[in-house]
Amino acid sequence: MTRIDDLILFAQVVEQGSFSRVAEQNSLTNSVVSKRIARLEKDLGVQLLYRTTRKLTLSEAGKKLYKGAANVQQVATEAINTVSGFGESITGHIKMSVPTISGELLLADAVAEFCAQYPGMTVDMSLENLFVDLIEDNYDLVIRTGYLEDSSLIARHIIESQWIICASPGYIKHHGRPTEPEALIDHNCLQYAYQTTGASEWEFKGDEGDYILKIKGNFTTDNASALRKAALGGYGIAYVPRCLVYHDLLKGDLIDVMPNQVAKKLGVYAVYPFTRKPPKKIRLLIEHIRQRYLAISEYF
Repeated sequence: MTRIDDLILFAQVVEQGSFSRVAEQNSLTNSVVSKRIARLEKDLGVQLLYRTTRKLTLSEAGKKLYKGAANVQQVATEAINTVSGFGESITGHIKMSVPTISGELLLADAVAEFCAQYPGMTVDMSLENLFVDLIEDNYDLVIRTGYLEDSSLIARHIIESQWIICASPGYIKHHGRPTEPEALIDHNCLQYAYQTTGASEWEFKGDEGDYILKIKGNFTTDNASALRKAALGGYGIAYVPRCLVYHDLLKGDLIDVMPNQVAKKLGVYAVYPFTRKPPKKIRLLIEHIRQRYLAISEYF
């Protein structure tokens, strides 16, 4: 029969990525940790980990087991903390990943502010547009813009992010202002490679529902700041999240050329691995981030 403490030990090994660190954490020897993981694999009849001199890699069975083992570990930790009087303490470390636009716009400041409010907390925040693997890469929290399909993850909706079509006054003066989506075919369209549909596939509202228009242009980038600068320079028309260019629109440096015609609107979500109840530090950070988004909701 599989032992609960072996499941918890397995979850710790996955999270730490090291037998030796887990051994030290639990005042055990490396060989004891290794034997207990081997015993767990024998009890289940599957290999859970592939071990090399450099790193540990989860097998498919290991990934599935970890989801449940992490849940067991969380429930046990919360039970122990509650009894020992530490259930409400806000200490520890959070590893998180956020999109580059939101990271630069508000999350860097918001997360640093959170750390200042809770001196016992440390946060490692990566700014990247890749859809990281929370389990494989040991992330505690991810802020994502887009669609969520993995049922092993829990997502809390924060806000909707509207996209727009914009260009500089200089570009419009020299090339004219398109008033209908189809007119974009005759324009140089600056393309943002970080999209779920595709850089050249722009989504619009139509009388019979939303539709995709295939555009073309001479500049594509996966960096939002680079795309914004190209648009500000008058080199073409850009299709971007409104929050990226909100201040440029207010100052008149960029113009929303097709208000209310763009259909693309993506949800911003806080995503974390499945547990019955996330740790209080995660819940507090999510709520802190949510309030910061809502405070500037007009940007979106």
